[in-house]
Amino acid sequence: MGIDLEALFETVGPMIGGIATGDEEAGRNFCSLMRALVTFDYAVIFAYREKERPIDLYSTFTPEEHVVFVSLYQAGPFLLDPFYHAAREPKPGVWRMRELAPDRFFSSEYFRSYYTQTGLAEEIGFFIALEEGITIVLSLMRREGSGVFSGAEFALLKKAEPMVAGLVHHAWPDLGRRFDAALAKSTKGRRKSAHPAADRVWRNLNLTEREASIIELVLQGHSSESIGLRLGISTGTVKVHRRNVYRKLGISSQTQLLSIYLKNLE
Repeated sequence: MGIDLEALFETVGPMIGGIATGDEEAGRNFCSLMRALVTFDYAVIFAYREKERPIDLYSTFTPEEHVVFVSLYQAGPFLLDPFYHAAREPKPGVWRMRELAPDRFFSSEYFRSYYTQTGLAEEIGFFIALEEGITIVLSLMRREGSGVFSGAEFALLKKAEPMVAGLVHHAWPDLGRRFDAALAKSTKGRRKSAHPAADRVWRNLNLTEREASIIELVLQGHSSESIGLRLGISTGTVKVHRRNVYRKLGISSQTQLLSIYLKNLE
């Protein structure tokens, strides 16, 4: 008779919550649990709330890797990350990056300019929704040399979700205060804006709301067809708006568009 892993994880989940007492210990416990199920090269845990800078709760990166995977990511590229957008919906569950990525993500400038620096073959995330609009994403990553997670491994990770959710709810019950503190620190000494940095970019560049919506989706990796479906407009209208934006900004490529976007986030 086989073991009912799903039932086992649902039982164990609430019990393991008391183990973790802080970011580091909770992160180590998560990694230990995952290593009992699958192999992976890296793990990272981020907390997301609205359009605020994500909080880095735990990672297994070296200092050099941390620069690319965390510091550079938090500086702005997170706003174009499929995991970030899934966290904001929220979209709880266990997801492969490729399941969440827009149709042109893997040919987008964001992917070419930032994501390829990570050298990853695949990333899988546990998306655990908390109160106050916060979602914690616990990611397992494999380098190109390690290959992707198999179907059987992915199915096993999906069954482990209740156990991971139990750990998260007990280890990080009050992240709202940490986000509030980080937000207060970021606005200290200057007038607080009513608009998040991501929204101020388009206001500063004098783009209309429609133009901003389209260009954000372009940068995220959506095709004109995908953008049209999401916004309820024709593909031709999307292309006209895109040309107008390029003309306004005096650019001719997505590379230049991404550069302007990231510079104006600072």
